[in-house]
Amino acid sequence: MAHRLLIQQGALPPALQTRLQSLYDTQLLPQPGPARDDFLATHGQGAVALATNARFGCSAELAARLPDLRVVSSLGVGLDAIDLPALHARGIAVGYTPEVLNDCVADIAFALLMAAARRVTAADAFVRRGDWTRGQFPMGTRVSGKRLGILGMGRIGAVVARRAIGFDMEVRYHNRRPAAGSTLGYAATPTELAAWADFLVVVTAGGPETRNLVSREVLDALGPKGFLVNVSRGSVVDEAALIDSLQQRRIAGAGLDVFAHEPEVPEALRSLDNVVLLPHIASNTEETRAAMTQRVEDNLAAFFAGRTLPSAA
Repeated sequence: MAHRLLIQQGALPPALQTRLQSLYDTQLLPQPGPARDDFLATHGQGAVALATNARFGCSAELAARLPDLRVVSSLGVGLDAIDLPALHARGIAVGYTPEVLNDCVADIAFALLMAAARRVTAADAFVRRGDWTRGQFPMGTRVSGKRLGILGMGRIGAVVARRAIGFDMEVRYHNRRPAAGSTLGYAATPTELAAWADFLVVVTAGGPETRNLVSREVLDALGPKGFLVNVSRGSVVDEAALIDSLQQRRIAGAGLDVFAHEPEVPEALRSLDNVVLLPHIASNTEETRAAMTQRVEDNLAAFFAGRTLPSAA
């Protein structure tokens, strides 16, 4: 099975790890350091496949140390940790897992939106502390009928827009260019979208091109009655500016599933009562993870069978 040597980088769901080990000669890549250097010196040559995830991806440096690498299959929709130009330049096929997580990510976006606006987690804590016996909980903000701005009208953004129909919301969006066939209102800049919106939902791709796309200027445009929801990548939001905006109440609140340096979340965020924090779980449902793991396997199987990858990047 030397021609089917597969390197695994980062943790994968146990069922997927077991399945890959039954199909390929699978070796786990150690963390960066001397152990990894020794491992790559022994196994780097001859490894034709890499199974990874959106967090770890595949850098140009790692790919260079795998001279026989021919395919990368990543668990996740994010591609910012994968050096696509470097891999494509070598003719390395890259697969990922889009589409299958759209619904669950959109669901979490709305869960965060509702939780932030109606202060669900703060209200839960209020009841648990016994504070209800001493007075009424403060009022929240209505969601239905409000303006929803979507930053990134891709696959997930389109599902978020469909969810908004059930809440009688008016929807506009911003992309680098208008989405073909979309009948929704288009904002030319993120700042323009934020100034219009009551809720700004971030579902754009990560990477250098979108780093700090949600800037202090965008947050100021969202304003003291506006809410930010981020289910994309922590890098898309200027985290320091967001913390300051929340502390100074220059925006009303936020719902975050992603952060700049996961799993580290700043104490300044954790101490605020106008932000809802989740541990990057948007796609973390049994149904979606099963579909994602199957797509990782399907991408690898298609490559070794000489077929086009079902989800090629």
